Amino acid sequence: MSVVRSSTPAMAASTPPRFQFRLRVYRDAGIAIGPGKIALLEAILQTGSITAAAQQMNMSYRRAWLLVDELNRALREPAVESAVGGARGGGTVVTEMGKELIRRYRSIEATAHAAAADDIDAVSRMLAP
Repeated sequence: MSVVRSSTPAMAASTPPRFQFRLRVYRDAGIAIGPGKIALLEAILQTGSITAAAQQMNMSYRRAWLLVDELNRALREPAVESAVGGARGGGTVVTEMGKELIRRYRSIEATAHAAAADDIDAVSRMLAP
């Protein structure tokens, strides 16, 4: 019995496989909480601005604002609050609720990864060198 291999080049031996869990919380027809919204929250936390976070993530300000608005509407308390203009130029703050959401979301990912460690290891060994 012969094995047919794809003509696509194999991964370089020095590049380890990357396993990623993508938790999404659906509410009605949309995603209330997901990896993109969590990454956006983290970028806002880092930059202090929806505009700067959007630029960092290569998305439009409008798209970032819509994602923040969807997230805030899905939660009991807002994850993000914005201050308009003024002498200090306004800015955006990730609230304690937003920080807790980030922490819990990342904890769920880490727990899932740890629980699947044996299977991840087995799948990694199945990959071509």
